[in-house]
Amino acid sequence: MPGVVERVELAPGFEIARLVLGLWQVADMERQGARLDAEHAADAMGAYVDAGLTTFDMADHYGSAEDIAGAFRARAQHGGEMLTKWVPRPGPVTRQDVRAAVERAIERLRSDRIDLLQFHAWRYADPRWLDCLFWLQELKADGLIRHLGLTNFDTAHLHIALSSGLDITSNQVCFSLIDRRPTARMLDLCRSTGVGLLAYGTVAGGLLTERWLGAPEPILDGLTWSESKYLRFIRAAGGWDAFQSLLCTLNDIARRHNTSMANVACRWVLDHPGVSAVIVGARLGETSHIDDNRRLFGLQLDDTDRARLNATADALTAIPGDCGDEYRRPPFLTATGDLSQHFDEMPLPFAPDTDGTGSARVITGTTWESVGGFSRAVRRGDRIVVSGTTATHGDRVIGGSDATAQMHFIIDKIEGAILSLGGRLEDIIRTRLYVRRIEDWEAVTRAHGQRLGHVMPANTLVQANLVGADYLVEMEAEAQVSGNA
Repeated sequence: MPGVVERVELAPGFEIARLVLGLWQVADMERQGARLDAEHAADAMGAYVDAGLTTFDMADHYGSAEDIAGAFRARAQHGGEMLTKWVPRPGPVTRQDVRAAVERAIERLRSDRIDLLQFHAWRYADPRWLDCLFWLQELKADGLIRHLGLTNFDTAHLHIALSSGLDITSNQVCFSLIDRRPTARMLDLCRSTGVGLLAYGTVAGGLLTERWLGAPEPILDGLTWSESKYLRFIRAAGGWDAFQSLLCTLNDIARRHNTSMANVACRWVLDHPGVSAVIVGARLGETSHIDDNRRLFGLQLDDTDRARLNATADALTAIPGDCGDEYRRPPFLTATGDLSQHFDEMPLPFAPDTDGTGSARVITGTTWESVGGFSRAVRRGDRIVVSGTTATHGDRVIGGSDATAQMHFIIDKIEGAILSLGGRLEDIIRTRLYVRRIEDWEAVTRAHGQRLGHVMPANTLVQANLVGADYLVEMEAEAQVSGNA
């Protein structure tokens, strides 16, 4: 039987439904160039709201989704909760660019502010992602944004943002029986900081449903963008046969509870502490699963159900990396299998400078580089050496008083310098770490291991009286560029 739609306070005074309707499908429905009729699509949104499903998730690049939401909000007595995203192309960005993006979303949504603005960063080695977030926080203070969230952030960089004083309400990431990456570290961080996790991909673009039980593996051609994306996840998780075993378990449990397989998959995710809501796709004006969506809230899984689901999921191959890595490194588990759907090129984090002697260098713009007369990194031949680097960006100390957060940002900055000189993080052969407080040695070492454990460079760590009272750790590095750079 349909249950009462559960709601959660995502932030003080801001409630959302625990099942959010995702409007990514609008872009898929419009990919041949024809826009949906906004008023007709708004009618479909109204049917969800009338059923208590009042929360919608969209983005600046989801076709006309923001315009449709604006058409609905303009005429609805209850405007619902509209969550949107800003996903800028990689490269230079200004404070004016950020304001223009926010004002454009406000205009499309026909509102005076954005309920929740979620930000996506393509490359952490380019520190401009932090500029964007600090500027967004300024717009939040100005009243243009009610709450600020993230999308597809990994654990380390959510930690950096929080430790740097950014007021983050939520992080939206992929989480399902196929993709359990949030259970490694992300959920612990969300629980300890009060950040709400918004889980998408919970029904794998509709693949975790009765339609695919016992069906042959589809080919990518002819699938929706969502189906294409999650078929890549299934292949990465062990393939179609292993996936069929998961579907069989889901089907058994669904039949026992007289509900759908999609609801079982969603309930399994929703029951994890730290998860605020699940996001399921809606093809406005084409299909509606309102009654079945509401049955999610009458479903309770017992310990036996969870044990069976966990055991079947354990048999799958783990999706590699942390949350959001599918957008930042191979294998790119996206609709197209690469990032061509999103942008044409990835600019360098910093502009290298050559001096005619065969050397190249990178300046990252910190005050001390100009005062002290040194480069962040220098390349000569196939060797790159990186100066001692602290958690400095412009006039800010990134990571606050948290040694782990400072260390992760330092590694990002070093990676950005090496990338800009034609190398990779994997080319590092030597690192040296300096900690102000010896009690931070383990946190710093663990962060080094998380980021460079697959590289295993030679390493030294010592305690030192660092220049600058706010700096807890400093790192220098040497790299030997391989033929793969």
